[in-house]
Amino acid sequence: MPSQLHEVLVALFHERPALAAELLTGALGVPVPEHREVRLESCELADVTPTEYRADAVVVFTDGDRPVLAVVTEIQLGRDGGKRWSWPVYLATLRARLRCPVLLLVLCPTTATAGWCAAPIELGHPGWVLRPLVVGPDRVPVVTEPSQAERSPELAVLSALAHGAQQPHGDKVLSALLAGLRTIDDEHLTRYHDLVLAALPAAARARLEDMMTTGTYEYMSDFVRRNVNQGRAEGRVEGRAEGEANALLLLLAARDIEITDDARRRITACTDLDQLDAWIRRAVVIDTIDDLFAA
Repeated sequence: MPSQLHEVLVALFHERPALAAELLTGALGVPVPEHREVRLESCELADVTPTEYRADAVVVFTDGDRPVLAVVTEIQLGRDGGKRWSWPVYLATLRARLRCPVLLLVLCPTTATAGWCAAPIELGHPGWVLRPLVVGPDRVPVVTEPSQAERSPELAVLSALAHGAQQPHGDKVLSALLAGLRTIDDEHLTRYHDLVLAALPAAARARLEDMMTTGTYEYMSDFVRRNVNQGRAEGRVEGRAEGEANALLLLLAARDIEITDDARRRITACTDLDQLDAWIRRAVVIDTIDDLFAA
């Protein structure tokens, strides 16, 4: 079952296909051909066998009716050996379908997973090697200018996830994010806002919440401001506990640690901030979910 982090990151590309070009050129230095339009292609990448292959997103750059480049975009939260077999299929199938050059772009929330995904894939034929183009947190562009965030709110979300907790530019990154969020509808604003809040460490999360309630960002959605204020009125402790629990679940998912239903219920039901903080620190070094609750 895809996690919330995976689903929202995939949605960034579905909402803004041009995000693929922004990462290719801005993060990886890979040129994108001249084009007039960018569109989504079907994510179904089946071959002649009964096996079904499905990418997270397929972005196509066109010049008129002619495709000039197709980008298979994958969100990878952890290691998955099966991808080394399916990724070449994605590219070969899409290349045959569209008759244009194809690229594989992989977005990873952790440096360790990015390193694993970037390993060359030997296909057997001499000289035929697939080298995935991988964007880890260190390769995500740092968006600190509100104007850039307003042009690409989705890139601002990625920037906040990767750099929002880092100083000296973290506060500028979060400020730019809020400028970008004001340009989108309430539904997407809420999804992006919740994702960033859940992923940020406690200190950065508090700074972002303060920015939204100090009056500096009065143009922000009334819906989101109302929910932030309501959450504080109903109890800061409960809100912090929920945020800590969400952050812990995201961390476990990013480390590819299987979360049982019992473990998920135990984590989400916990309102002890000290216990949640202890679990978060332990989650960095454990190998199984049972280790998280060990005395």
